[in-house]
Amino acid sequence: MIASNPFAELAAVISPTVMQAYVLLMFVLVVAGTILDMRHKKSAQYFFENARKAKKNATRTLSTGEKSTLALKVVAKDVLASGEFNNPKRRVSHLFTMYGFIIFVVTTAILIFAYPTMSDPAPNVLPLLWYLGAAMLCLGGYWFWFSIRVDVASEGVKWYRLNGRGDLFIISLLGMATFALLWAFTMGLGVLNMLFFVLFVAFSTLLFGSVYWSKFAHMFFKPAAALQKRVIKADGSRENMPAIYDLSDPEVQARFPDIPTYMGAKPPNMGLGIKREAPNHF
Repeated sequence: MIASNPFAELAAVISPTVMQAYVLLMFVLVVAGTILDMRHKKSAQYFFENARKAKKNATRTLSTGEKSTLALKVVAKDVLASGEFNNPKRRVSHLFTMYGFIIFVVTTAILIFAYPTMSDPAPNVLPLLWYLGAAMLCLGGYWFWFSIRVDVASEGVKWYRLNGRGDLFIISLLGMATFALLWAFTMGLGVLNMLFFVLFVAFSTLLFGSVYWSKFAHMFFKPAAALQKRVIKADGSRENMPAIYDLSDPEVQARFPDIPTYMGAKPPNMGLGIKREAPNHF
């Protein structure tokens, strides 16, 4: 079963042209929703204005090679490895969800456009990847929902409490993957199978059609923000934040006389602060 193309079997009921048109429509909705979201929140405007301000405060100019190295680090750590998550469980959950989504969406498009009917048999690996992507989506998504998002002990958040638009993305994502698997596994069971298919399409439409209101669009902006964060550290602009000084340095104490006045010539170690306890709730 998992080696067969479910969309080719669906072609007996729904024209491949209709399925292809639907995929293209979802792509257009994502692009339009992302553009509208950036215009509404002015995230692109903020990003470029912030970059210009940082450039004026830079203490050194980065070479093309340095910028390329920083970009590679962003791709390797922040994008491919989700390095922005300090909580290991949250990172693993996010990686399952992210890679599951990519595999699921890409294989869906390939199966629908390249192998739309039973007369165009798809290589066995493609349907297997489709099922794997959906399963990874469910694993990462439900892990997040029931183990990470639900935090009755510290925040009183129960699994059935919805946060309106805040949960729109994860709910539609989980609905799409869950009903996609149920639809594929019940192929040939008539009304039940068609019910799962309708729910699969409904949640897919909700996911891709609600980009403007959900958290979907942030995934396109995060890599650029991560790169800018690395650039301002490397060029010394530090986004107008003060430098990190050695408080026991006499030159620093001469520049900031409040330090020796209130903390002494040899300021004590203030401890780990916020890093004293490992992050567990984000």
